[in-house]
Amino acid sequence: MYKDLSSYIESAAAEMDSIPQERKEQLKTVADFVRAKKQANKTANLTFICTHNSRRSHLSQIWAATAAAYYGIDDAVNTFSGGTEATAFYPSAVAAVERAGFRVRNPGGDNPRYEVTYAENGKVLECFSKKYDDPYNAKEHLVAIMTCASADEACPFIPGADLRVPIRYVDPKESDGTDKEAITYDERCKQIATEMLYMMSQVEI
Repeated sequence: MYKDLSSYIESAAAEMDSIPQERKEQLKTVADFVRAKKQANKTANLTFICTHNSRRSHLSQIWAATAAAYYGIDDAVNTFSGGTEATAFYPSAVAAVERAGFRVRNPGGDNPRYEVTYAENGKVLECFSKKYDDPYNAKEHLVAIMTCASADEACPFIPGADLRVPIRYVDPKESDGTDKEAITYDERCKQIATEMLYMMSQVEI
């Protein structure tokens, strides 16, 4: 892990005890899915879904992959994200990822295919906005993790999902254009980091 990111992870992991028990149970459901796949020598496909695939689902995808690497199980996990519609990975969310210590390459364009890395030799996470059923994403035997209420309600059926788990986050979009914008995105980034770290920490238990 990059040095700054390692420090951030240690800080986020120290907050795992503050996660409400109900959310811990939701996170453990995904951990159980990953464990079962790992024990069967298969890869767990985790697809994080929100409405626009611009904020929460990308943050979750990135942090789930990073947490898997942190706990040494990245070979057993693939992470994806999608929306009920495609827009773009929102710049303020990208900025929060960079402040956390990730390295991000932006190739430009209306819907950039950002390359996000957590370590020199770690996976390169290609992050761009797309629908949840985009050909880039896993097609079958996946767990659909619904990160917002709107997407959860708009998608009663996710093709290829063996499991569906609601792990909802408040949209940081609520602070867009205000003096609290960066703070709100940093708070959501930290919350998601803490919960994804907790989730992956439960896989080996």
